[in-house]
Amino acid sequence: MDTQTASTLLEQIQSPQGREILDPATGELVGRTPQTSPAELNDAVARAHTAQTTWAAQSHDQRSQTLHAAADAIEAHAEELAVLLSREQGKPLNGPNARFEVGACAAWLRTAASIPVEPEVLLDDETGHAELHYRPLGVVGAIGPWNWPMMISIWQIAPSLRMGNTVVIKPSEYTPLSVLALVHVLNTALPADVLIAVPGDGSLGKALTEHPDIAKIMFTGSVTTGKAIIKTAADTMKRMTMELGGNDAGIVLDDADPKAIAEDLFWGAFINTGQTCAALKRLYVPDSIYDEVCQALTEVAAKMPMGIGLEEHNVLGPLQNAKQREIVARLVDAATDSGARVLIGADPDDAAPGFFYPTTLVADIDPQNPLVTEEQFGPALPIIRYTSLDQAIAWANGLEVGLGSSVWSSDPKRAAEVAARMEAGTTWINKHGAIDPRVPFGGAKQSGFGLEFGLQGLKEVAQPHVISS
Repeated sequence: MDTQTASTLLEQIQSPQGREILDPATGELVGRTPQTSPAELNDAVARAHTAQTTWAAQSHDQRSQTLHAAADAIEAHAEELAVLLSREQGKPLNGPNARFEVGACAAWLRTAASIPVEPEVLLDDETGHAELHYRPLGVVGAIGPWNWPMMISIWQIAPSLRMGNTVVIKPSEYTPLSVLALVHVLNTALPADVLIAVPGDGSLGKALTEHPDIAKIMFTGSVTTGKAIIKTAADTMKRMTMELGGNDAGIVLDDADPKAIAEDLFWGAFINTGQTCAALKRLYVPDSIYDEVCQALTEVAAKMPMGIGLEEHNVLGPLQNAKQREIVARLVDAATDSGARVLIGADPDDAAPGFFYPTTLVADIDPQNPLVTEEQFGPALPIIRYTSLDQAIAWANGLEVGLGSSVWSSDPKRAAEVAARMEAGTTWINKHGAIDPRVPFGGAKQSGFGLEFGLQGLKEVAQPHVISS
């Protein structure tokens, strides 16, 4: 791991007098983040607004070439970005974590750069000719989360730039250094002021969503914060893409092979130590194979090392912040107090440094227990027993959120039939959370609106324009 070059990159982005950012695994100082003042935000938006006209005048091919160059820059700095990400966010370098996230940044950039965007002929007959074009919106305001700070920033940046917009991005106040470093690297390939990062707290985010020269808001985060953003952006009629929280359900069918699906179930739930919007957060298992699934999952969980992210053997890390650790602990305590059975975990060392919470599986839990009905966003999975598939589907669909879901079965036809009954933006079969930059992704119900990825994601950051003759 390239900690020396990561320190060099950090020196280029941090502020000596800025707010301290601490390693969630050790409590050590990672760096100091600058804080954007209201005047600096106004200046950033004005610069992005000025740069947008020239950027939009470039062709799709020209902008695509620039995005490929930006992906090259990420790959050239991949290790130092991964080390900084691991130190600030807490996720390990290996497994589906820091190095994986940095690699995904380049992959998403290249995909956004490569998808053809052509005018759509709507009508062409004796009555006339009509075409649908997609024009830039202007300046996109992006507000990112702390769980996948680099990758989700790219989800916002890449399509926006491809379609001729410029971007002012506010990273989470918990993980600003990762995004500042990413933007610094990207800007070695991008024209000046096409992409500007503005670190700050929630008040800065509110100012960004209210700003009259921001044409669209892209936000990934909680339902509560998303609702507040919708309200603050309403007066200026901003376009929006809102990818909000989920409490994803998975349903195992009685024909599934417990041992064959156990590791995929585990990573569906525990990717990024459970800190993923579209992670598997409640698992419904039929009584006929319930004990076998619990045993197989416990065996997988016991093999997965958790610890400091820079230690190469670890694949699970700490919670990113104290508040999130408290949420996980509260929900697991509520489950155990109600009589649920802990298969593994649920005994944190409160005296140890860092925001670690052990990998926890909870069985024989009531379907209405808070660990089931509230999003835990951490390394604790409730496993709910069912006898009626219709009842399991009703439980899975019974919450106000619907980001992702999954069905696990040895019978593809039967799995597809159950999947069609799930209320979610995406339902996976025999996997969970397997996103692809070519496949649109978005939520149902209170998990948000708008789509990301693929051609549809590009269209979401553009203004439809019909030309009719």
